[in-house]
Amino acid sequence: MAIAGFRFHATLAAGAGVTADAPLRDAAARVALCMVLMGAAPGASAQVSQARSADEAAPVACTELRASGNPQYPPYLWPENEDGRAGELVGAAAELAQWIGREVGMPVRMRYIGPWGRVQQEMRAGNLDAIVGAFFTQARTEYMDYIHPPFRETRTVVWIGPRSRLQYQRWSDLQAWRGATVINNSFGEEFDRYAREKLDIEQVPSLEQAIQMLQRGRVDYLIYEDSPGEAYLARLGVKGMRQLQPAVASEPLYLTLSHRSPCNTPELRGRLQRAMYKFARERKLMDEFVARAQLLWRKPRE
Repeated sequence: MAIAGFRFHATLAAGAGVTADAPLRDAAARVALCMVLMGAAPGASAQVSQARSADEAAPVACTELRASGNPQYPPYLWPENEDGRAGELVGAAAELAQWIGREVGMPVRMRYIGPWGRVQQEMRAGNLDAIVGAFFTQARTEYMDYIHPPFRETRTVVWIGPRSRLQYQRWSDLQAWRGATVINNSFGEEFDRYAREKLDIEQVPSLEQAIQMLQRGRVDYLIYEDSPGEAYLARLGVKGMRQLQPAVASEPLYLTLSHRSPCNTPELRGRLQRAMYKFARERKLMDEFVARAQLLWRKPRE
């Protein structure tokens, strides 16, 4: 860098009628050299300033939390418009989101943007700020932060049809049978790992499709949470399906923030965490949200 700088200045000096090797013998030569150098400086300074401006773009203001979640997850979340049109998500987790917004002084908009897999992709890309209702996995910590404490404990169970002979007490009892679940779902890292290595479980795009496969005998069991499973079975009018005990897993649901979100600042994380601790102390609040959501879900669709 020093050599390049020397050549740059030497060239400028030569252009002014002063050689790089000759000593500057009089004041006039020194003045001429300074004038040339000063004349070149504004252009160079402007280029540096422009480059710095491009690199130091102003941060995007955070005026609301763009949030979403698993849209096939009643009574916690489901689309307001069940015909696939864009809109809001409703349910117990959506009501929780509104409560959080009031606590932190920032609107939380629960958006329906597509299936659960796409929600996670948008979170990774930073096109979403938050997910309301995610299980913990190490892989997800690569692109989002978990806000503690969790807001709900959920139970994942084995569902079977009315004529099933499947007897279940432990995970290994499922090895001789074929199961189904919804794609991109996690039921806790330990069970996820066991299922990948030991079980034959087909992943399908929707819970409704998985239920139909179980009805038609294409699979022997379904892995899904208890409350969402009950909600879908009631809405579809399916009779005779039952849960087996014990639960496959019990996992907490968290609020999370995308690493790429402009809202993910230490200050906001602190406000959110304080809000979630306050919510945890209000033990009956989530039960009230779930009860109202169950009534809303059971209303006939227009």
